[in-house]
Order: sequence, then C-alpha cells, then structure tokens
Amino acid sequence: MQKFYKPTRVAVIFVMMSLLAALYLSTLYKLQLYDTGADENAWLPRGTSEQPVTLTADRGDILDRNGVPLVSTRPVYNITLSRETLLEREDFNDILLRLIHMAIDNDVEYIDTFPVTIGAPFAYLYDMTDTQRGNLEFYLEKYKKTFGIDGEISASDLIIKMKEHYGLDYTTNISDARLVIGVRYELEMRKIKSMNPYIFANDVSMDFLTLIKTHPFPGVSIETGAQRVYHTTYAAHLLGYTGKMSSTEYNDIYKPLGYSYNAIVGKDGAEKSFESFLHGSDGAQTITISDDGTVMDVKTTKEPIPGENVLLSIDIGLQAVCEEALAAKINVINADPERTEEDKVTGGAVVVLDVRTGEVLASASYPTYDLSNISKNYTDLLNNDSLPLLNRATQGIYLPGSTFKMVTALTGLRTEKIIPTTEYYDGGKFTKYEDNQPKCWIYEQTGVGHGYENVVTALRDSCNVFFYWLGDEVGNTALIKTAGDFGLGSRTGIELPEAAGILADRNWKVDKGIDTGWWNADTYQAAIGQGYNQFTPIQMANYVATIANGGTHYSLTMLSNIRSADYTSVIYQPQPKVLNIVSGSEWIPYLQEGMKLVATDGTAKGVFKDYPIPVAAKTGTVQTGITMGNASLNNGVFVCYAPADDPQIAISLVVEKGTSGSTIMEIARDIMDYYFHEDAKPILMEDNAILP
Repeated sequence: MQKFYKPTRVAVIFVMMSLLAALYLSTLYKLQLYDTGADENAWLPRGTSEQPVTLTADRGDILDRNGVPLVSTRPVYNITLSRETLLEREDFNDILLRLIHMAIDNDVEYIDTFPVTIGAPFAYLYDMTDTQRGNLEFYLEKYKKTFGIDGEISASDLIIKMKEHYGLDYTTNISDARLVIGVRYELEMRKIKSMNPYIFANDVSMDFLTLIKTHPFPGVSIETGAQRVYHTTYAAHLLGYTGKMSSTEYNDIYKPLGYSYNAIVGKDGAEKSFESFLHGSDGAQTITISDDGTVMDVKTTKEPIPGENVLLSIDIGLQAVCEEALAAKINVINADPERTEEDKVTGGAVVVLDVRTGEVLASASYPTYDLSNISKNYTDLLNNDSLPLLNRATQGIYLPGSTFKMVTALTGLRTEKIIPTTEYYDGGKFTKYEDNQPKCWIYEQTGVGHGYENVVTALRDSCNVFFYWLGDEVGNTALIKTAGDFGLGSRTGIELPEAAGILADRNWKVDKGIDTGWWNADTYQAAIGQGYNQFTPIQMANYVATIANGGTHYSLTMLSNIRSADYTSVIYQPQPKVLNIVSGSEWIPYLQEGMKLVATDGTAKGVFKDYPIPVAAKTGTVQTGITMGNASLNNGVFVCYAPADDPQIAISLVVEKGTSGSTIMEIARDIMDYYFHEDAKPILMEDNAILP
C-alpha cells in the first residue's frame, strides 16, 4: 500500500492549532464575547458568561491516482455577528456602521446579499441569483403587513421602509442606511429562516483582527474556518468547487444530515460527488469570558473530525497533456486567416479511459475555467457564449459520424446479414432507391467509388456506400440494439452530471415534432453516423474501450479510492463493474482489424502509420451545415485505442467545427506520446510531495 507523506496537512494542523491558541490567549476575544443571556449563565461566577465557538472540521483533500495533491484546505478566520447580542444594544446600528466602514476602509470584503444597489438611485440588481430572489420574496412576504406592501414595491421605497423599520434615524444619510440595511437584512434572514449565525466576513487577515481588537465591537465573534487551495490549473470540470448552500439545498439535502446553514459544501464535480467523504464533522468549544472580555476558561465539548481524502482515477500529468493538446490544436485551427469569428472552433472534448477497468484517466473540456477565481467570475462564465462551465466531455452530445460504423458492422455480423467476406460494390453512389442516391465521400473528391468492399476494408476506407447497403439491410431497430449494448445513448456511470444522448427512432421523431415517419433514408444515414443519433464524448470513449477489450462493457468511474484523514488506511476502493458483455462479441476481432487498418493504411495513416505503438483508430466527419467559403465546417470526431495488440487505453476526441477527424487526430498522438513513453515529462504542480 502506498504511504502518502503530506507535509501540507501537517503544516496546516500546526498553524491552525498555533493560531487558535494565540487567539484564545490574546485579548482578541475582548472584542466580541459579551453576555448572551443571563439565564443560561446564571450558574457562572458573577461577571462571567459563556460563548460557544464552532471548530470547523478540515475538508478532505483531493488527489490524483498517483497521490499528487490537487485540492487541499488552509485555515482561515471568519468574523460572525450575533443578532441576539446586538439586539440588546441601543447602539446596534452604530456598531454595524462602524464595523462596515472599518471593513470598507481596509478593503475587507463583507457579505451583503441584499439584492439592491449600494448607491442611490436604488434599484434591484439585474443579475440577482435565484437564491437572492427567493430570499427577498420570502422576506417581503414576512414583512408585507409591517411595511404596508400591497403588490410590488420599488427598491427606493423598500429602502425607505426598511430604514424606518430598523430604527435608522434622520441623521443617518441614505448611503449609510443602505449599508446597515444590508447587514440587518442578513441577520434578519437568519432569524426568520432558522439559519445559523451570520458570517460577516470570510478569511480576514490578522491585521484586520488586530484592528478590531483595538476597536471592540459587542456581538462580534471570531470562528475558525477553512478555504480550498487548488494546486493545479487543470481538471476544473472534474474537480469542481465548493460554496455556500442555497436555502433549498439546506432544507432538502443538508439539514437532515446535520449540516449547519453556514457550512461549505461541494457544488460541482468531485467536490459535490464525493461530499459525503470529504465533509468532516465540526467540533465545538465553550469559552468562559469575564465581564472585561478576559478568557477565563476554554472547554472543547466536541472534537472536530476531519474529512476523508479522495484519490481520483485521473493522472494529472495526462490530464494536463489532454487540455494543452486540445487547446493548441484549436488555436491552430482558429488561426486560419479565412476563419471569421463565427467560423472559429467553439469547443471540444477529450476522454481517455483504461479499457481494462472503466477508469477515467483524463477528461478535458474546452473552453475551461480557473477554479481559484470561480466565485468572482461565475456570473461572467455563466453568461459566456462559449459555455465554459459546460463539461462537454459528459454533457455535450454530438453526431458520431463515421466512428459509428463499427456499430453498423457488428450489427450486420451478429444478425447474419453478412459474413466477414461478404462484399458490396461501391460505384460511388448508393443505388438501391431511384429517388435518393447518396454518394460516397471518395466519389465527391475523385469521381469514382471504392469498388468491392468487405466489412474490414470498408472500415479501413470508411466506405459510405458499403454501410448504406448494410444499414438498409439490418434496419434501425437492430442498429439501436447494438448501439445500446455498447452503452451509446445511456449514461456511463461516471460520478458527474452527464447527458444520456439520443438513439433515435420513429417515436423520437414524433415526440420532437420532426415528422411522423421513419424513412429508409433515416436508417442508412444513421448507419454512417449522420442523422439524429447523438452521443457524449465519454460514451464514445467507452464504446471504443468495449471494442478494444473484446466486448466487456464497463460502468465508468473517476474514483480510485478513499483514504482516511491521516492516509493510513483505505476506506473504500471501487471494483470494476461490468454492465454487460456485448452480444456477438465473437465478431469484434473483425472490427478491431478494420480499425488497425485505418491507422496503417486508411484515413489515420498520416499520423499513425509509422507510430512506434500499434494503434487502432477511426476518424469521423460530421456535417453541420456550416460553410466557410466553399468549404464545410464540419465537426471533427476521432476515436482510437492502443496498443492495438494489447489494449490499455481508449481515446475519444470531438472538436466543434474542427473540419474532420483527420484534422484533430494529432491530439491523440500527443496523448499517447505522454502515456507510452517513459521519458515524457509530466506537467506537475507545486508541492508535489509524496513518498511511495
């Protein structure tokens, strides 16, 4: 078993304990620890009171399959306000205003989610979140009689009513009133919605804490907290991010689990998928305070329990290569001077799987984003036309193009419509139906067809006419059945949100209002990967992995194992899960042979003919209807596995408006250069400190 050495975790614990001790023993607590209720403190010596303090548990780390740290936690200190203590003060509003101005003057961001602009003329925020909108509606419903609201109310009128309600006198200017109202609103929401104490400011500096020490504020507390630290700029769509829960999330999901309302939870990616492992259990302390603010006693009533550590199945070095290679190819394509802004590549995806286990080794989506700035940039990312928040690898659906032809080939073989030596003649056109005779791609370029083709050579040459004939013979129902056996049109099982994709038939067309029939042309277009069927890149990777391993269709996972907080034991390790064995798998070697020939003698030979590792591949070109001059801006699709004679990995690529699979297959070559060559240098992160 690997032994992980985590100096960062040791350092974090040491720093947290040292700082916490310093805080307890210093007079910082003079600023906030005031009597919160005579009755509950009646047993204490005269002139003392108790203050509860939350000890936030460390969230578990996220690492790659080799133990490289990807996400960890650092200690922070938060400023919280006690509504009950402040309500006992006649100078409640003055205290808040002084605290707010102190924060503003020292560039300390504080939390004010009241969705009204800070300055006059007041208006509701045009970009308020659903949570802000829901909270405001809840607040107005609660106070509509108090405020005399009958119907809608403008932001300016609401400010005036709240100014009066919260006792802000006429000497308080309207700008300062808005500042105080924002904090009063936060405190009020936590009262009427049974939320936990209001965190006024997160991750404040020791300088600011010291400043507050010299300007004591009743009802102000310091609590330990934690903030996520990202050790990589890669894998944003896989790692995800943390954040505050919405009121709906709290009530429906986390409150029944014992979470506090202020708890930070996983919002996306691995952070969300493995929340139950990563989230620890907070501890508690009770601090006894004298009436002059001196700490008399500290009792820990509950020790915090840190979260467990998640090792993902991804190799972060391989992930980096995937993202860099994908971005580099897209940049090259977009550098074409003939491409206008509308013609440029808008997105792409890469997935790499272990064909022997169903583990995800890498998964890249373009464009991506910076996890370290997700909170700051979220609105811009959400409104970005290129959809950087969309994980195209698991949620983007695309026509497969000619990469679907292995499905058609196996359908013909397992239904006994053909045998491996059966030939169809390609004279350049599919001539079965007089009113519709689609052409082979080679006829479009040369004016001649491929001639006689069997299933292996048809895969090598990507002969459309062969697969038109075969698709028409087997029918759409049989094609759908085979595609489904490979997992196409179904979710893969990965621990991320994913689209199911589309396996189209007559009922699907009717439901979508396209028309009421399923025509012959629908079937033979589906047979070459055009038409209506659409799949995610991760489904395509699993489809090719199933071909590579001879027909074993695995459920996918991005989890390697779960380690205890101190890394001394494995808490959970998933085992490969077989979903099904593809029916007719005895015919798969013919698909494999055709794919090998694609790499050595077919449409992928330009990159892989002399590659030192034998590769099996299939290119795809998907018609989009978009043109650039006389050229078509088709989507490029490419799938492969390697080594062809002893498969280890499967790769799928999609580049929107990438022209063709042949154009983008250098990405797969770069990935294999890293994976198979010992001298390839991984792109690693800072503090990559582990011991085998």
